[in-house]
Amino acid sequence: MAEKMSPSPGGGITPLQQMLASGTGAILTSLFVTPLDVVKIRLQAQRTPFSKGNPGRGGSGGCSQPPWRAACGDCFLYCNGLMDHLYVCQNGNGCTAWYKAPTHFTGTLDAFVKITRYEGIRSLWSGLPPTLVMAVPATVIYFTAYDQLRDYLHARMGSWGHYIPLLAGALARLGAVTVISPLELIRTKMQSRQLSYRELRVCIQSAVAQDGWLSLWRGWGPTVLRDVPFSALYWFNYELVRTWLCRQAWLDEATFMVSFTSGAISGTVAAVLTLPFDVVKTQRQIELGDSEVHPVAASKPSSTWLLMQRIRAESGTRGLFAGFLPRVIKVAPACAIMISTYEFGKSFFQKLNQERQLRGL
Repeated sequence: MAEKMSPSPGGGITPLQQMLASGTGAILTSLFVTPLDVVKIRLQAQRTPFSKGNPGRGGSGGCSQPPWRAACGDCFLYCNGLMDHLYVCQNGNGCTAWYKAPTHFTGTLDAFVKITRYEGIRSLWSGLPPTLVMAVPATVIYFTAYDQLRDYLHARMGSWGHYIPLLAGALARLGAVTVISPLELIRTKMQSRQLSYRELRVCIQSAVAQDGWLSLWRGWGPTVLRDVPFSALYWFNYELVRTWLCRQAWLDEATFMVSFTSGAISGTVAAVLTLPFDVVKTQRQIELGDSEVHPVAASKPSSTWLLMQRIRAESGTRGLFAGFLPRVIKVAPACAIMISTYEFGKSFFQKLNQERQLRGL
């Protein structure tokens, strides 16, 4: 735990090595956090199971409320701390891995034990494949872009260096969201209608011809409103907290535990401050699911501001901050594991490169 890690973003490593370090961090974070959300969803499903009737919406609390459902109980939102995934289930199909528990769970620990005993330990990672498909490339783009941007800005901003993490974090997240947004839409289309790749291509061509290329970025706005401020706050606070902890411990460089603690604290602060946008983003994702399953009945999506007004009218100001505890419980460890693994990976590659340089002399 006392191993030193370079605080500099470049740190003498290549972009490819940065990508490997961030990819490893995303995989480890997904492996750790996915079972927590599988258990949470199963406990929520036990309280408010899917029905074939019209169970209604169930609230506006982002990841905090019972699994989000469309009008006929055919979609819900799975959130693992790294990314959100919209699951679309027609007539209950495709959701059996999440809602097949034959036993009653009395709590979180009881759910862990019974799922492992009756369904096998692999059931705890039921949501892992879509997580890896979407979260790993998004995280690789995001963390690599952040380091590259921070290096670039450090060389040009001079006295404004204190605000570099804020700006670099916002720009990196904006780029990652923009690249991944069409992939998320395509994945939702394939999941909702069981399309072949040829049918998917025809579907996308039809959507582009009807609504233009911007239709592939539906839902981009509320995602940016949540993720970009989160990223800016996260990196700004992370650098601040890490520097302070190093100063308190008389360290020249951050250790694994310093990075882990800094990531958890900064992730918690950013998650709480951006919670209203998370609630709105959840609403928009469910609208997307409705439109994929019921394209004829789907209504035109509301603006972010109108959605916030509607939530506030229905649930009060507290409705905009629903899901505080579940979001923090997942985001804090996810951020801590991700950043500490990433920093450790960069440190490993930095030392590897230094050894190669010494051997080459």
